[in-house]
Amino acid sequence: MNEQAIFRYLLVGWLALAAVTYVTLFFVAAPYGRHARKGWGPAVGNKLGWVLMEAPAALTILVCFALGQHKNITAWVFLGLWEAHYLHRAFIYPLTLRGTARRMPLSVVGMGAFFNGVNGYLNGRYLFDLSGGYPAAWLCDPRFLVGLAVFVSGFVINRQADLTLRRLRTGNESGYRIPYGGLYRWISCPNYFGEIGEWIGWAIATWSVAGLSFAIWTIANLAPRAWFHHRWYREHFPDYPAERKALIPGLW
Repeated sequence: MNEQAIFRYLLVGWLALAAVTYVTLFFVAAPYGRHARKGWGPAVGNKLGWVLMEAPAALTILVCFALGQHKNITAWVFLGLWEAHYLHRAFIYPLTLRGTARRMPLSVVGMGAFFNGVNGYLNGRYLFDLSGGYPAAWLCDPRFLVGLAVFVSGFVINRQADLTLRRLRTGNESGYRIPYGGLYRWISCPNYFGEIGEWIGWAIATWSVAGLSFAIWTIANLAPRAWFHHRWYREHFPDYPAERKALIPGLW
């Protein structure tokens, strides 16, 4: 069995696992951040946890790029978009976390690292080798241009939402407050809305099943967590804005 066949089977299984994960996460909130709780085994500091969890995505795709046969301008652009997200998420975002140091279960770190490694392999190997390569003309294709616009919009929304949350705390404050401004006017989790937008844009820009699987996985991970966040806000803040939805303005 060659790598193409293994890749296809892995991709099908990966999509099936995303569906199971989506349903499961509506019953079990991942135990980190405001949903942290005991009973999930040994833990590490959340800053180290974020690095260990997110770095495999940044590194795996670099390996795939190095080993791939296709390294034209389009390949470099795709690599740049991916790393714009993951270099920040793995090596910059953890340093911006404020408040008293929290702990993250190693089980969560391990599952996140596994996901990021597999996801990096699926997208990296397809883009830089198994796809046969994207020509330079792809950068003018309407699918790429639409996908790029959606990706950049999601990227900006995600960063702005994270910055709003960061500004809610000073020094070693560790409590939670109600965020306001931007898309927080309409939804509880614009950071998740933006990240989902990024990878939907990626799926369109790459026009690939590997990219689509990433978008589906992002929804499977973040939509349930947004629902838990929204419920948590309502339970802990009696004055929480009634008009806000969890993730999609005006709908849900």
